[in-house]
Amino acid sequence: MAETEKQKDIHEYAGGWISERTGTEVPGFLKLAILVISGGSLAYFFLYMYGETKNAERGMLVQQLNAATGSSAAFMYLVAAMIAIFAVIVAVFAIRNSPHE
Repeated sequence: MAETEKQKDIHEYAGGWISERTGTEVPGFLKLAILVISGGSLAYFFLYMYGETKNAERGMLVQQLNAATGSSAAFMYLVAAMIAIFAVIVAVFAIRNSPHE
């Protein structure tokens, strides 16, 4: 009987890949990690959006490749917007209270 009571307190997401016990909070370091990881990915994306063009050894090759193949700034900013939207969705999911409480 105690086993079934414990099982009722556990809620599963993503087909059982993630489980959550009723009444537990998301740890503070995990909330901070969401901000750091999403901020880092956006910063990395903007720094290397067109490749490593300022590198002393490969910079000229990267610039020549960019000139030959072309790139779409609108597409690059669309990807950056998707990163930001995903970061907001994950942050809201982590910070909000669970509806199972």
